[in-house]
Amino acid sequence: MSDHAHNTEHGEHEGLSKKKIWQVFGILLLITVIEFFIALWVLPHGYMSHGVGNFIYIALTLLKAFYIVAYFMHLKYEKLGLQLSLTVSFIFIFYFTTLMLIEGGYLHLHMPLV
Repeated sequence: MSDHAHNTEHGEHEGLSKKKIWQVFGILLLITVIEFFIALWVLPHGYMSHGVGNFIYIALTLLKAFYIVAYFMHLKYEKLGLQLSLTVSFIFIFYFTTLMLIEGGYLHLHMPLV
């Protein structure tokens, strides 16, 4: 009976095997190596503008965040409703933060100091 209880406890996370953990680790390591390569070789030698470099850093960081949240925080194995609610919340937080930064810049540029 204890074997059955032990199997059902881990049954929902069967997709997270040692092989998958090492695969995700390899992907995260590769993304980090790409970021270091851009930071230490591409940008200093002028092969890419800093604006494009920043955009690539943000995209790669979001990709790493996805892998960490999906696999190591087990969100990939949660129900679709929870995934959607967290994703929509993240999108709104990102959207409102962007709006605040834009508006803050607007006020700083167009409102004279008294």
